[in-house]
Amino acid sequence: MEISNQTLPTWFYLLGLSNVPHLQVLGFLAFLTMYIIILAGNCLLLITVRISPTLHTPMYFFLSNLSFIDICFSSSIVPVILLNTLSQDKSISVGGCVFQMFFSLVLGAAECILLAVMAYDRFVAICRPLHYSSIMNMRFCIILALIPWTVSVIDACIQVPLIWRLPFCKTHHVNHLICEMPPFLRLSCIDPWLNEIAIYVAAGIIVLCSFFLTLVSYIFIISAILKIQSSRGRRAVFSTCTSHLTVVSLYYGTIMSIYLQPRSSHSQEVDNAVSILYTVVTPMLNPIIYSIRNKEVKNCIIKNVKLLEKTDKCQ
Repeated sequence: MEISNQTLPTWFYLLGLSNVPHLQVLGFLAFLTMYIIILAGNCLLLITVRISPTLHTPMYFFLSNLSFIDICFSSSIVPVILLNTLSQDKSISVGGCVFQMFFSLVLGAAECILLAVMAYDRFVAICRPLHYSSIMNMRFCIILALIPWTVSVIDACIQVPLIWRLPFCKTHHVNHLICEMPPFLRLSCIDPWLNEIAIYVAAGIIVLCSFFLTLVSYIFIISAILKIQSSRGRRAVFSTCTSHLTVVSLYYGTIMSIYLQPRSSHSQEVDNAVSILYTVVTPMLNPIIYSIRNKEVKNCIIKNVKLLEKTDKCQ
């Protein structure tokens, strides 16, 4: 199908949070604060894992991958939101929109699959402790870490070109914070049934399969924990999983509500709020959850801070 210049504009306009000036300032400050916390928290976690020999284990290898994804995920989205929140010109080029849509889709899907990989790691550690080191060897960990990237890139290479084959003749104003697929389906002047099928199939394969694998892993994990006779032992083992369960519940719940709902049931205000949750709030909370609820990480951070203080005093 040939698309004219009228249906494929040079620019789109992201309407953002609000047109009220004082709300724009508050929104800008809120997003800027969250972005600083995302960068600081995830970078601190990456550095701590890198310089602490006790954290050179598969669990923290995957956690480092999660922090890297969160930094990239938020960096592909938040700067655009910050720029559009205060700027009078809320336009974004088609190329910029394609770039943001592609990378946010890759990073979002990669995080979804990585959470399932981390659940499998906890399953092996708790249910197969004697074989953990042989199963989760470095070669296998690297393969597991590459799977999310491979699947998500393939998914984005299919989904994004399908979106940009649509004729956008209704309006060029996108009532959303970022360039995501669902809002663009509403701009099409033809029925985007093929895109909807592709989204549901991809979401079913990636999101539901990842959620199912995570759920199965935790069924076996909880079963193994309940067999531990000591209540202190049960609490100690379960504490290693609560951080991951918290992140999984928040992330899967929000992303399912965006990509697995029928187009007719979408509310734009709800979509905006949910998008903020999984693109900004979750990357901000991940390092906080894993640090606060993880004694190993907290102890390593405190130890490294004390070493830095001693080094400064010596100098």
